[in-house]
Amino acid sequence: MMRTLPLLLAAALATAILGRPCLAASTPSPGAIGSTPADVSKYRSQFPKTPQHTQYVVEVNRKGQVSKVRSGTHSHDPRFDQVTFGNVVQTFIRRSDGLAISGLYRVSYDYDPKTQLVHRSVALIQAGGVDAAAPGLVQVFTDINRRNAQKYQADLHQRNLQQQLKDQLKKLNATAAPRATPSH
Repeated sequence: MMRTLPLLLAAALATAILGRPCLAASTPSPGAIGSTPADVSKYRSQFPKTPQHTQYVVEVNRKGQVSKVRSGTHSHDPRFDQVTFGNVVQTFIRRSDGLAISGLYRVSYDYDPKTQLVHRSVALIQAGGVDAAAPGLVQVFTDINRRNAQKYQADLHQRNLQQQLKDQLKKLNATAAPRATPSH
């Protein structure tokens, strides 16, 4: 009896604490947080309604990276063109065994509105004849962005220094007492 009394007291205390309405109401149900769910329909992808086709002729370096886009044909959807250009710039072209062959390739993108899928096909036009040591376009764009960011930071720093100097001059001019001019 003495052993069961502490257990009964602990069980009663736990029931009293957990059964209190103030603690039970502190965690709202998932549906009670907002009045209505947010309308996210404006953020959904807008797929083209017609078939789209783009094609690019690219140079590939010895690592399999696209190093230059020589030419391209565009579809009638500028957004699809932008997406496929971004994709072709980031493409690595290698054989199934991982070996890269530097040269000219044709990369085509075909969009089917029924399935909403894009098929990419790659064909070797000519092996060799390109700069195999050329950096990939992703690296070129990264270097350009890094240089532009550094220029922007330097320009921003220079503007901040000029503004600080102007502020200090204004403070000096405001605190300087007007000089008395000697009168004869």
